[in-house]
Amino acid sequence: MSFLLLAAAIAAAPINRTLSAPGPEGALAGTLVDAGKGAPLAVIIPGSGPTDRDGNNPMGIKAQPYKLLAEALGRQGISSVRIDKRGMFGSKAALANPDKVTIADYAADVHAWAKVARATTGAKCAWLIGHSEGGLVALKAGQDRTDICGVVTVSAMGRNFGDVLGEQLKANPANGPILEPALAAIEALKAGHSVPLDQLPPPLPMLFGPQVQPYLIDLMAQDSASLAASLRVPLLILQGDRDVQIGLPDAEALKKANPRATLVVLPGVTHVLKLADGADRASNLKTYTDPDLPIASGVVSAIADFVKR
Repeated sequence: MSFLLLAAAIAAAPINRTLSAPGPEGALAGTLVDAGKGAPLAVIIPGSGPTDRDGNNPMGIKAQPYKLLAEALGRQGISSVRIDKRGMFGSKAALANPDKVTIADYAADVHAWAKVARATTGAKCAWLIGHSEGGLVALKAGQDRTDICGVVTVSAMGRNFGDVLGEQLKANPANGPILEPALAAIEALKAGHSVPLDQLPPPLPMLFGPQVQPYLIDLMAQDSASLAASLRVPLLILQGDRDVQIGLPDAEALKKANPRATLVVLPGVTHVLKLADGADRASNLKTYTDPDLPIASGVVSAIADFVKR
């Protein structure tokens, strides 16, 4: 490769650099990909549980979908900041107990990130890209239009989280022995009631432990469809048709709630925003553990087209 070609390749590579925003007890941490002056700006909001800014999770997800998405958007001329949730990973100092949080808290953090990222890049407003549970956070944060251009939900719930969780548990035949108490726990939490540990046979305390029940109660009190209906900024709904965690009915529920929204169904795309090489479950789950598998190009192009339009 000639020196000029090498220089051009280096110039085109997205630049990742750390960024911080104010949190409740300390700084929130994230990574900025700066596509240059005048570029649109996006805040990438992570999904449920201990999911980090790159989209990885210690429970076996190593696909780094948010990192790959941010870098791909950077090559399309779109800046982004991807974030660690308060109390976790780089944002550990922001909250001593990461379980003591609400969806409204996460939405407040999104606005803090939008403010800092706008000041850093010069963007007039920020697009919110929320993945999975992050889609709910994006819809919540998008209700305040102060610094928000629009919202993109990716593999996001269109129904109550309790209903989605119950459906996921029913889909696995191995859950048969624990299904009845699990569904009873979900109904109790949906009603705003905590569930005693003695009503949770193993391994349900890992899913419904007392430390996370207040958050689950808050989460199950949220209504994604109502939030979508009341949104007054542009909304893009992305849904992979090989997503085994969130299905097309959720995306369709969001679209029905907000007919002005744009719905894009992505063929072959799994929950971690990558293409499965087969329709079987093993091929699907393989995409969760392969960081070298690229982000599905349809995800990137749909977001880039929507934001630039």
